Amino acid sequence: MDGRCKRSVCSWWKTTPSSTRLLGFMLPLMVVFGVVGLMGSKYSSYSPPWIRSSLFPGYGSNGAGSVQENIPTSGDGGEALELWRTVVSGGEKEEALSADYNLNRSAAPPLAVVATRTVPHVVEEEESSIISINEPSNETLVLSSSPKIKRKFSNLEILEARLQRARASVRDANNGNGTYDPDYIPNGPIYRNPVAFHRSYMEMEKQLKVYVYGEGEQPIFHNGPCGSIYSMEGNFIYKMETTKFRTRDPETAHVFFLPFSVASIVHFIHNRTPNPKKDHWLPMKQTVRDYVDLVANKYPYWNRSLGADHFMLACHDWGPELSKSVPWLFKNSIRALCNANMSEGFQPSKDVSIPEINLPGRHTNGLIGGPSPSKRPTLVFFAGGLHGPIRPILLDHWENKDPDVQVHKYLPKDVSYLAMMRQSRYCICPSGYEVASPRMVEALYTGCVPVLIKDGYVPPFSDVLNWKAFSVEISVADIPSLKQILSGISTRQYIRMQKRGVQARRHFEVNLLPKRYDVFHMTLHSIWLRRLNVRLHGIQDS
Repeated sequence: MDGRCKRSVCSWWKTTPSSTRLLGFMLPLMVVFGVVGLMGSKYSSYSPPWIRSSLFPGYGSNGAGSVQENIPTSGDGGEALELWRTVVSGGEKEEALSADYNLNRSAAPPLAVVATRTVPHVVEEEESSIISINEPSNETLVLSSSPKIKRKFSNLEILEARLQRARASVRDANNGNGTYDPDYIPNGPIYRNPVAFHRSYMEMEKQLKVYVYGEGEQPIFHNGPCGSIYSMEGNFIYKMETTKFRTRDPETAHVFFLPFSVASIVHFIHNRTPNPKKDHWLPMKQTVRDYVDLVANKYPYWNRSLGADHFMLACHDWGPELSKSVPWLFKNSIRALCNANMSEGFQPSKDVSIPEINLPGRHTNGLIGGPSPSKRPTLVFFAGGLHGPIRPILLDHWENKDPDVQVHKYLPKDVSYLAMMRQSRYCICPSGYEVASPRMVEALYTGCVPVLIKDGYVPPFSDVLNWKAFSVEISVADIPSLKQILSGISTRQYIRMQKRGVQARRHFEVNLLPKRYDVFHMTLHSIWLRRLNVRLHGIQDS
């Protein structure tokens, strides 16, 4: 039977015309294509999912197949911030735009991709080509596309970007966008810009991290006086040990503290040198130089910035000179100095003027407070030795010359120095051998309006405080006209200045446990401001 069928088929194939044979061959293929076409029409609108990926944002800009990309800007709606690079060397600065950056998110912010039609859920990585496709649904989906980060931002880049955001925040404060603070809101003419200061202070509290180098042994390092006119050195060093602003991770630090005390160097090295008059600077400067060399060789941070994000603090008169031990320390680093004399190289744009505070008992008990303006019978008061070029002129014109002008070289033993300040309306604060003097803070503590007679001096925290609002500045040439100048100030204006001085006093108070806006925090804030002015190099381009 099978043989006969095969012979019949072969006989038919041989005897049938070629056109008939071709039709018999094509007919089954046509049936197959027709069935496939009917089944495929249901999916005729489907297109491969990778075509609609975030890599092609322009695809399907109109119609049902559109895909939109919403790239969030920094600050949840603010303008995208920029990473800037500055090379700090010899005062030259190179700035180059590096990248847009979102501070509230990771280095490369995720893209929000919205699909407006029925599509499978697609998650892509730009370079790995791994695609995950879920079953289609009839709901509008929000697709999260996380492109692979092309470059990894360094800790320094992230830190610099956050500082850039802080700068933008301070500038934004000038537009009237205030910041709520339940404790204290700076206000009034004692501040140069109270709104910007408040915003900057709040940014400091949120961000500032200080790394204190652990190298060095007491009594030269991590130690300082707390009970003399150099008390700022010891108080700051000890408070940095426990403050919340200190970080143990140098990679997160904005600034690096060199914890040597100039007063301790003078006391333990200079004063104990057998022949201090013979090149007395050498052993002291060598101490500073050796310490900077130590941390520069052990850590990368000094060489990375040439010291621009490092700071020292000194209240001794020799602080500026010892900073010259290392050229970059003098030229680049932030120097917090009591002796803020521009004629000796003090640069207000990078250096910080701090107050000289005399704490005989290591505390302020009994130093703060005084009577009201109406209970101060003496016009002006000064008592002090003949130090420097200004005081001899002052005493020559006014010592024992006028009962309203109480100027003395030395007070009688039964007369209290602080009591005289408390009964005086104005207190003279002249320079001595150097420009710094504890009398400025003593006057503010006792409610006496300071009278500054100094040349080339930058008053403490004058980057924030407007000293002209609560003090009187007189040139050396005007010393003979001292009484005339002070008597010419109206009672109303004097009362204003006196009350403003009481308001400013909180920024000069020394507290056992630091309080917001006190002298410790104001010192840190001025250092923070100088750090905001520096953009470090080291940002690597991809």
